[in-house]
Amino acid sequence: MRVATDIGGTFTDLVAVDDNGKIIVGKSDTTPNKFEKGIFNVIEQANIDLKDIQMFFHGTTVVINTLTEKTGVKTGLITTKGFRDVLEIARGNRPDLFNLKYKKPEPIVERHLRKEISERLDYKGEVISPLNTDELNEILTYFKEYNVKAIAVSLLHSYKNDEHEKQVLNYIRTNYPEFSVTISSELSKEWREYERTSTAAFNAYVKPIAHDYLTNLEQNLIDKSSCKRNYIMQSNGGTSTFEIAKKTPINMIESGPVAGIFGASILGEVIDENNLIVLDIGGTTAKCSLVENGNVKISTNYHMEKTERYAGYPLKVPVVDIIEIGNGGGSIAWIDDSGSIKVGPKSAGADPGPIAYGRGGNKPTTTDANVLLGRLALRNFETSTSLEEIKNKFEISLGKQLNTKTDDLAMGIVKIANSNMLNALKLISVRKGYDPRDFTLVAIGGGGPMHSQALARELGIKKVVIPSTSSVFASWGMLMSDIRHDYSQTLLLPARGISYKEVNSVYDEIIRKAEETLNTEGVEASDVVITKSLDMRYEGQEHTVEIHVPYENIDENNIEEIIKNFHENHDRMYSYTLPENELEIVNIKIQALGKLEKPKMIETDTEEGTALKGEREVFYEESGWIHVSVYDKNKLKVEESVTGPAIIEEQSTSIILHDGDVLQKDKYGNLVIEIGGQ
Repeated sequence: MRVATDIGGTFTDLVAVDDNGKIIVGKSDTTPNKFEKGIFNVIEQANIDLKDIQMFFHGTTVVINTLTEKTGVKTGLITTKGFRDVLEIARGNRPDLFNLKYKKPEPIVERHLRKEISERLDYKGEVISPLNTDELNEILTYFKEYNVKAIAVSLLHSYKNDEHEKQVLNYIRTNYPEFSVTISSELSKEWREYERTSTAAFNAYVKPIAHDYLTNLEQNLIDKSSCKRNYIMQSNGGTSTFEIAKKTPINMIESGPVAGIFGASILGEVIDENNLIVLDIGGTTAKCSLVENGNVKISTNYHMEKTERYAGYPLKVPVVDIIEIGNGGGSIAWIDDSGSIKVGPKSAGADPGPIAYGRGGNKPTTTDANVLLGRLALRNFETSTSLEEIKNKFEISLGKQLNTKTDDLAMGIVKIANSNMLNALKLISVRKGYDPRDFTLVAIGGGGPMHSQALARELGIKKVVIPSTSSVFASWGMLMSDIRHDYSQTLLLPARGISYKEVNSVYDEIIRKAEETLNTEGVEASDVVITKSLDMRYEGQEHTVEIHVPYENIDENNIEEIIKNFHENHDRMYSYTLPENELEIVNIKIQALGKLEKPKMIETDTEEGTALKGEREVFYEESGWIHVSVYDKNKLKVEESVTGPAIIEEQSTSIILHDGDVLQKDKYGNLVIEIGGQ
């Protein structure tokens, strides 16, 4: 049996597949103080015998939570003489230009713990001044005095030549093995001094915590299940072994959310839908991403905590291009100083959770609004809370101050939440040159199916797909993933007149390293798949465009085709080209996949009985309260159609069909909705 678990801000999800292809799902509360407890809780609730687990996949919020809550270990930084304050200086391209109170992000490493060492490389990676290791003893003694647990090493131009960083690493390991050490060149071989230093510092900051967490979890798994094929979901949409993840935990920063995006791309192959917009609404956040021609977008320009008014912290690691906002089922509705109602980013979480949970929560949330509108049934919450209690708490928190009826207030909260999500969806589509009408919307997470049809209408999307395991879909995506590692190397060469031998030899060296890493993870050479690409730009530009390279080697016979593809992609993204300008190759990249055997997909079983459960009143913005039919999702027959307005329910979510929407169940249990009026 293969088991995947995903720790979210509110729930811990599980999907398991046995040897016959039967799918088992589970969902339990996340246990923030001891995450592994939630994992074993959900395994127990799903009635899975630990001894039956043959492969285990895991997505976790341990890294992102540690970083955003600033609960990592005390960290020191060693950098090139004269570059002590690179984290303080940061970038000048602040996002909120007219904000006179704008502040740069606070460095994660205190200034007195940022130490300089004598050494210097030039931009070609050639040594100007050798490394003076004699200075290290004084630096490390100082770090010990101040109880530093982890050290980041980021030296100038080490992306070109990492020899000095490796010397520092070896010195510390030999003479001060008590320190956990991160060198920037093991995380990224791309330029940008500030971004590389920031990445190394954050990896060091979280590394001991992630190491202890993964070691403890893996030991528990081995002790209780004897399972030794254990994998961690990474931010690039692939997995790695626990051992690799312990060294570079920063690659797990979006561990859970990206699994749903990757899973959607796999599902798209199965149902023949290659262009997808993926919307994942959980208890705390909403995430969205775009899949074009079956390809998940990957970027190394990730910024933690970035908003329209805050630059956030740059992390130079491969992450699925994803937009995340603080709007989920548990997002709290509140009134700002101007008297306007807002939804999120604060969340009620799992404890106490929304009012509907009956655990002492008293702040209105999006989930509570959906309950009041009849979209969610209280009976599915296993709660003693009544509708009257929820209405009373809405009245106390919001209604009196806004002088608004409860129905209108609840609908207003849903509309505000939808508006926030709509803006995020536009950021990954319209703002990047894509027409949403050319895509199918895949709705996942507990809240995705409730909001997706209204959002599809706004965007002009004609079809919505709700996977059979939508509420725990990130875990399903993990089961379908492969081991994956991404590598890049900054070159800065002109596109025309380059030394093809030089470029191809760099590619060959990176591929060799990737194959060695995959071999240590137990991947056979026949299961390795390599994909190449280039980051290119017009000479003098700042930003690059990534171009796929489908050739074994780059040479004079195909370079013009690569250049042509660059112009076409640049025009789509920025709506102009500069064909008369010279081009530069900035980075060469490879994606290395270690293919894992996938569980087989079988046709869905339909539960006995009639799908129609009855009727209830549901509030729609256009028509107010109306009687609608309510269906049991698990009892819908394959190819059975339901026309909206209607509600399709399962234990963990509801699908809201609007007037004219037509839903049909496919043979795998996915719900395909044709949006009415398109």
